[in-house]
Amino acid sequence: LPEINKPRGEEKFKVAFSYGCLMNVLLPEVNHDTVELLNKLGAVVISPEDQTCCGSLCAHNGDLKTAKELAARNLRTFINYNYDFLVSNSAGCGAFMKEYGELLANDEELADAAKIFSTKILDLTEFLASIEMPEIKNLFDKSVTYHDACHLVHTQKVYQQPRDVLKKIPGLNFIPLEDSTKCCGSAGIYNLIHPETAGHLLKMKVENIAKTKAEVVLTGNPGCLIQIKYGIKKFNKNVTVQHPATFLNNLL
Repeated sequence: LPEINKPRGEEKFKVAFSYGCLMNVLLPEVNHDTVELLNKLGAVVISPEDQTCCGSLCAHNGDLKTAKELAARNLRTFINYNYDFLVSNSAGCGAFMKEYGELLANDEELADAAKIFSTKILDLTEFLASIEMPEIKNLFDKSVTYHDACHLVHTQKVYQQPRDVLKKIPGLNFIPLEDSTKCCGSAGIYNLIHPETAGHLLKMKVENIAKTKAEVVLTGNPGCLIQIKYGIKKFNKNVTVQHPATFLNNLL
């Protein structure tokens, strides 16, 4: 991604963007959709070239030393820029960056900066719910359901905002997903080290998605996206799995 992405029209917001590790490597199209969507909404998007891993994967694996080092490196990069919010499209990254203030509380150099930094982190759906969205002219007459990524709903407590954003879309038939806040089985690398249990969780998730008869299922985390896409293919279900950024970018 270019470091600075400007909207074609009026500049209404200035946001930083963390493109993440998994999202950047495995789902780069979601990052492009995110930036395009933000530009369409009037946001200047700053995505520093020298940003690094937020440190969440190391922290999840018990390596807090490396997690703190990565967080400090990332923080030193972003504090060089002036922005209103830092938008994340990855639930795991957003959740961890919101904890920088706590993680680096004992760092004499960065403690204060980390506190301020963490207060500016917003999930993409939080940001979208907080602004006035333009009129969506592309009618969407299909049915949609939504899976809550664990790091978004349980850690960040972001539940209502994605639903509020979707309700603004004319013609959209939103169908609630049973047990939407239960894990899909991805959980970082849980699906790799505990495939049997993760597979059981995935089977239940796909069955619940199928019950809705929705044509599209949305979720805001790369692990969930990959896991659910795999499950939809494995159990031969005719459902499109998308990130909200891709879904909304296609409508605006």
